[in-house]
Amino acid sequence: MADGKRGDVRRLKPGDGSDLPSPTLDGETTRFIRAQDFHGRYSRLITWELEDEMAQVEERLRHWSKQKLVEHGYTLIGVIARNSGWLFGDRVVKFSAQKGQNLGNHRFSQGDIVTICRNNPLKESPIEGIVLTRKRNSISIVVSENLEKVRTGTWRIDRGANRVAHDRMQDALREILRDDPPTTLSDLLLGKPRDINDSAKMRPEFRGVKWRDVYAPNELNESQGEAFEKAMTSRLSLIQGPPGTGKTHTAVRILQGWAKQGTGPILATADSNVAVDNLLEGLLDLGVKAVRIGQPVKVRSHLRSATLRARIEEHPLQEEVRELLGLQESLQRRLPTFKGKEKGLAHRDLKMGWKAIRALETSMNDDVLDSAEVICSTCIGVGHQILGQRKFSNILIDEATQAIEPATWVPIMRSCRRLVLVGDHRQLPPTVISRRAEQDGLRRSLFERMIDVGMIPTMLKTQYRMHPVIAEYSSARYYDNQLENGVSADDRIAPAGFLWPDWNAPVAFVPIDGAEELAVDGKSRINRDEAGWVVKIVDQLLSAGDLEPSDIGVVSPYSGQVQLLTDLFDGKGILAGEGDEEAGGLEIRSIDGYQGREKEVIVLSTVRANHDGEVGFLSDHRRLNVAITRPRRGLIVVGCADTLRHDGDWEGWLDWVRDRKLEAWHVLQSY
Repeated sequence: MADGKRGDVRRLKPGDGSDLPSPTLDGETTRFIRAQDFHGRYSRLITWELEDEMAQVEERLRHWSKQKLVEHGYTLIGVIARNSGWLFGDRVVKFSAQKGQNLGNHRFSQGDIVTICRNNPLKESPIEGIVLTRKRNSISIVVSENLEKVRTGTWRIDRGANRVAHDRMQDALREILRDDPPTTLSDLLLGKPRDINDSAKMRPEFRGVKWRDVYAPNELNESQGEAFEKAMTSRLSLIQGPPGTGKTHTAVRILQGWAKQGTGPILATADSNVAVDNLLEGLLDLGVKAVRIGQPVKVRSHLRSATLRARIEEHPLQEEVRELLGLQESLQRRLPTFKGKEKGLAHRDLKMGWKAIRALETSMNDDVLDSAEVICSTCIGVGHQILGQRKFSNILIDEATQAIEPATWVPIMRSCRRLVLVGDHRQLPPTVISRRAEQDGLRRSLFERMIDVGMIPTMLKTQYRMHPVIAEYSSARYYDNQLENGVSADDRIAPAGFLWPDWNAPVAFVPIDGAEELAVDGKSRINRDEAGWVVKIVDQLLSAGDLEPSDIGVVSPYSGQVQLLTDLFDGKGILAGEGDEEAGGLEIRSIDGYQGREKEVIVLSTVRANHDGEVGFLSDHRRLNVAITRPRRGLIVVGCADTLRHDGDWEGWLDWVRDRKLEAWHVLQSY
């Protein structure tokens, strides 16, 4: 890397991205005539994102007490360590709580960047690592260098900034600057063609490949079939999937169609591990040979056998690798006893041993990947060295509206010749930490920018999730009344246990004149009155026997309220296992955490209740759209109408509720 140490954040000099094209839409650039302009803009934005993330980390370390850091899950203190093997030549260290203790709740997940030290990362020279696996009472980390006296004393682990993602995005952006970029789609995606739709419809070029015609499967509905056909014949397709319309179902069928066409390697990606798992599960159900890139711990348990790691473990060469590793460990232990020439020969043997191990690992890796019809990975995961210089002619990115644009270019720059973006710009956009980067356009996805330059997406129009009444407002407000219902009211009967204002329309607004307050972290918000009513409502729903705890989702826009509700339900024995999506039980999450998910009933606590009419996070209409479209059979919203009416979208929803006579005043007197 010519411009400095990987992961470093340098302050941009005047001219680094300062000569950006003039904005064309809401202050954001949509078309880029020069690749240099695109690179300058987005390189600056992701640099800001990393800078501000690192600043947050430093702020916590300098000004928060150890107790506060531990309570909020940013730090583990007093853990013990032991070496736990190797990963492609890198040391793995396992950290555990001391005897009789547990790690408690924490925010560390696979892929997170962490720093490791003894007591204080600001006064020591911490070692950086990446979380490999997380278990109830231990966490395994791949370290950048060996820890001295690893078994002696205790250690401290702190969350760091995600420099890996930053580096991989910067690498992708630099590829765009090459004279001969490795994708034929660059000009189209930068927005250069005058007629973007005609350019997108052009037949993709696959050198030396004669593809077979593949037609839409009969089980796809009309709009899904249209999306399928475009994906088969166009070099760029945008598929907009409103809630419950089968985005992933359609995406999986497209991937299967590409495999039948025989047009070259296929890459299926998404921004999140959950979305990638959905693609993988669908492909395996269809009998498509798919391999998942990523740590098995982040993959659903019943899908872990399809991970690259699991497939390599089953490879015939694995036994030879284990034998070599044993010899290496034995030689390493004996090394201090050697002297002179004997010691030099031992070092040589160690070096040769590691070379042989890496050669075998590479061979196994290539065998597994070469045998796959589709490789599945997160967008950032595609930048992992495990894929080497592999190229992918066909790339599909699911939930593309949840990924920042530079992240989507990581897979695209793998020589993409045909691209399908699946998402919905009417639902929540990517998460961005940096306020300045967000304001300058980093929160806008590639999917949305292509719409801004005039590309028309194919919209899936039949929803199969919600009771027709639940879908009614979303369809009218966000999708021009184009959504059709693939399910009837009889298919989605209102659950017992709650006094619905209209049993034929299972939507209710429970008007609570509570009071919001700051959460313990001083940033988030809570509403104790609403939380109390949520507990009563859930208890009543469960008491009727119509629903299991796993059928109910409790949702709030604020992490403080999520934690408060979790504390209130704790001890009832109905909560789902922490971080385990497959465990049964009541799930309490933020609205953002529920995107892409569904439940039989959703109970939403809006939290905001103040005289100033401040609605905070609720002001994003996409958050409202997501919140009210998660349930299949029933939606219950708890909130302060006077405050919510200060927002236009919420006012529209409340008016719709009033017109339909779905206000649940009677509930306040019935409990």
